[in-house]
Amino acid sequence: MMSVAKSMSLLWGAGSRPCWRVMITLEEKKLQGYKHKLLSFEKGEHKSQEVLEINPRGQLPAFKHGDNILNESSAACLYLENQFRCQGNKLIPDSPAEQALMYQRMMEGLPLTDKLNSVVYYERFVPEEERHDSAVKRNRKALTTELKLWEDYLKKVAAGSYLAGAFSLADVIVFPNIAYAFRFGLSAGCYPKLAKYYSLLKDRPSIKASWPPHWLASPQGFDILKDL
Repeated sequence: MMSVAKSMSLLWGAGSRPCWRVMITLEEKKLQGYKHKLLSFEKGEHKSQEVLEINPRGQLPAFKHGDNILNESSAACLYLENQFRCQGNKLIPDSPAEQALMYQRMMEGLPLTDKLNSVVYYERFVPEEERHDSAVKRNRKALTTELKLWEDYLKKVAAGSYLAGAFSLADVIVFPNIAYAFRFGLSAGCYPKLAKYYSLLKDRPSIKASWPPHWLASPQGFDILKDL
């Protein structure tokens, strides 16, 4: 489906979980060959005119299929699955029970992103004069509660299974968050089910093919989350 993929374009940033979700979905749907351009957050390229013409919020990803624009990662993933349902791997299960669980976990993956950001990027997002130790503690406590929730969810999943049975859009949305958490020092000993889930998925072809390039260049992570 290379010819179809050529009508798609993606502006993306390395390490961006929303961008990673779209790239995983494109790989799963066998839509390799799409046009893509890596932009630098550090240089402010996500605020460039090139991005603003597609995404007026000045955020990445900025994704186009023909004249159709989808900049919200969940919307882009759902669109790609629905437009190319019979191609590549099915990402929405047929069973009503599995489908309900998939949508639930998929949507729950979005606040997990926000809670990770509030801890990992606190100093980047909050001006120095507005920072408070109480806010840092509150954010870390909220993230710990959230991660324990996901640890409990995975305790109810059969060995070798994914969030909603077979690999699905729930995993596409959530896995980048889990990878991010371990990149920033989350303890595998404290979260063994999350660690198993990470190990189960990190070598999946679609995930390996879209792995953040600077993570490959610098495998050593950080320790921001080590004491959660």
